[in-house]
Parts: sequence; structure tokens; C-alpha cells
Amino acid sequence: MGRPDKAVRAAIAQRRADAIELRLAGVDWLTVARKLAADPAINSDHIAYPQGYGIERFRNGQEPPDDKQLVNTACRDVRFALRERSSEQEEKAEELRALENQRLDKLFFVAYRQAVKDGNLPAIDRALRIMERRARLLGLDQPARTEVTGAGGAAIEITNAALDELEALISITEEAARGSN
Repeated sequence: MGRPDKAVRAAIAQRRADAIELRLAGVDWLTVARKLAADPAINSDHIAYPQGYGIERFRNGQEPPDDKQLVNTACRDVRFALRERSSEQEEKAEELRALENQRLDKLFFVAYRQAVKDGNLPAIDRALRIMERRARLLGLDQPARTEVTGAGGAAIEITNAALDELEALISITEEAARGSN
């Protein structure tokens, strides 16, 4: 069995999009699976959903999948579709990062030339800001390590802390981090 043709791939993509939309709307897995089933006998709308779950069984006149098989297929479908969407978003983000990097190259070239040629202090500052932006964009800077200690550098023991105690501790930590910058 080869790769499905364009129409079949489109129908499968639509089924996956429908499954995600149903789950986002709060529909339970079994209802999603039955709504997207190929066999009208088990489809909640009593239609043959195009490229629906159990399509091969329906075409071959076999018994439709049971509820557990339908739910497993719907879950697998949604996981696959979400993974696919995530990788598409990552690719788009990479393209945008590359474009932003090219823009920074052009801006840096101008600022760097003025900074080096004329010793222009504002141009030096601008070049440094562009370098900082590039480092953030590309994740070149190492994350700052923060260690929270108690009095005299001793470990802080937290057993059962109330929310206000944890918020106070976070506030102290944030203030200490700002003070070290």
C-alpha cells in the first residue's frame, strides 16, 4: 500500500483538524471518535465520515472498530496532528529568526562601521545593543544561576509553607537578583 493520494491526505488532515476542534470544545474522546467514524452504523451523525476511523473495515464490509479502538485511534490522531502543528510552528519560528538575524546583520554593519571608523560613542552603544539582541535571539547567553540561601549561607528548610510565605520568599529572591545586576 503506497502513499495516499492528495484527496485522501486532505481528508485525513481535515479529520485530524476536526478531532482537535472537538477536543478543544470539551468533547469527550468517545464522542469525538464516533463523530469521526467511517461507518454510519456507529457514527453519531449516522453518516460515512470521509476517511473516518475504521474506513478500511467499512470498505471491506467488516465489523466496525469497538469503542476502545475508536478512542485509541482518535487519541493517536490528535497527538499526531498536534505534533505536526508544533513542528510547523517551529519551522516558521526558525524562518523568522533567520530573517531577524539578517536584519540585525545589516543594522550592525552600519553601527559597527561608524563605531570603529569614527569612534562614535552612540554608535558603539548601538552596536552593543544589536549584539545583545542577537545573543538573546539566538540563545547565546548562558542563563544566570541563582542560589537562594538562608542566614549565613545556610540552606533554607521549607516544610509546609503557606502561599504568603512562598510569595515572600520569591519576592526576596527577585530583589536579590535585581540587586546583583
